[in-house]
Amino acid sequence: MSEQDRSPNPEQDAAHKQAEEVAREAVEQARADEGQEQATEADPEAELAALRDELAQARKALGEADLRAQAEIQNMRRRAERDVEAAHKYALEKFAGEVITVADSLERALTSLDADNEALAPAREGTQLTLKVLLDVFGRFNIAQLDPKGETFNPEQHEAMAMVPHPEAAPNSVIDVLEKGYTLNGRLLRPARVVVAKAD
Repeated sequence: MSEQDRSPNPEQDAAHKQAEEVAREAVEQARADEGQEQATEADPEAELAALRDELAQARKALGEADLRAQAEIQNMRRRAERDVEAAHKYALEKFAGEVITVADSLERALTSLDADNEALAPAREGTQLTLKVLLDVFGRFNIAQLDPKGETFNPEQHEAMAMVPHPEAAPNSVIDVLEKGYTLNGRLLRPARVVVAKAD
């Protein structure tokens, strides 16, 4: 081999280096392609797992929404039943509030008719009978009269018009009823207007 053959050839070295670089890039590309292929093969399982999670969350959300909807429907049904029941029980409230004034008028008429006057006896008897019929009608429609004389004053059912000393009555007791009260199905229509004994 000649001296010239053994001397370095820059062109050959450059070509050799370029070939090595191309080979290295090819190897790296092949490795990258292989990794991508493996990742692509793994993707369907990951996607399926993600879909399962999404479906499970959606099913859970739907279940919770269904429970809330059912609870709301039950609440609406209960409210409607209460409203209907109240409408049935208290439909007469306004009318009853007006008609109790008729009972007031009859009772005032009775107190104004002199019991000792024989000439007024028929009027008194007729008024008493009319009042009794009216109170019977009240009873059929669950309108109850409050006549609390002698009872302890109850601010939920009585309205104190005056407080006066009364040595024979217990303090805070009702000593006189100026106007009787009424309830409809247990609900107060009008409080009894009363005079209350005051403590000494």
